[in-house]
Amino acid sequence: MMAKKYFYLITIQYLGYRFHGWQKQPDVKTLHLMVDRTLNFILECKPFKSLSSGRTDAMVSAESAAIELFLSEPIEDENAFLELFNYNLPQDIRALSIKEVDKKFNIINHSKLKEYNYLFTFGEKCHPFCAPIMTTILDNLDIDLMIQGAKLFQGEHYFKSYCYKPSNNGVYNREIMLSEIIENTIYTANYFPEKSYIFRVKGKGFMRNQIRLMMGTLIDLGKGKLSLLDIENSLKNDSNIKMDYIAPASGLILRKIDFI
Repeated sequence: MMAKKYFYLITIQYLGYRFHGWQKQPDVKTLHLMVDRTLNFILECKPFKSLSSGRTDAMVSAESAAIELFLSEPIEDENAFLELFNYNLPQDIRALSIKEVDKKFNIINHSKLKEYNYLFTFGEKCHPFCAPIMTTILDNLDIDLMIQGAKLFQGEHYFKSYCYKPSNNGVYNREIMLSEIIENTIYTANYFPEKSYIFRVKGKGFMRNQIRLMMGTLIDLGKGKLSLLDIENSLKNDSNIKMDYIAPASGLILRKIDFI
């Protein structure tokens, strides 16, 4: 008889600035490594497994990411578990919630909608404390043109130009449900510049470095290095245009994940 398994969905948030991304790697500090070390400690070395809903790159942050925890024994008091988890996690990682799910739930294959925010400003040298979550472009940018450019990504398009090291057999027809640049009113601090902006993107799935390549393209548009027509052409079926400016990672934030 197979032993019963227990499944829990945990939402977490983290500042990614000092980590080498989510995925465990030899000899470097990653988010998954720190989460599993903490789980191993509070579970007192009882067997467990954790899986993430997706991997974030080095220095990328998250306001609401998700992991699935697999256990051979139930958690008796979820609130107490969450409190103990947070007490032992590093200060730049925080667990927000925990709930039991059934065995049919699969955090990797379950349909989900992700929203990313890319926080940026331009035209001035900012306070160093901005660096962990905001990208500063020292050149002036045509923000109105960038707002127009962001809208071009919305809808169903061929995004091979926005995939890092694309292969010949990848699936590049993707739907972006929301793509816009707005003035930032979400993230605030007394050392922030007077004005900053957010590139908001929503979709069911993104390729490696896709959003940072989209943001890099919009920055080049704002600098006058690209035109709106260049972006339109890059999104046409079978486009071989290569967009190669990957915007810095530290401005990218996983805003939330909705399981649908």
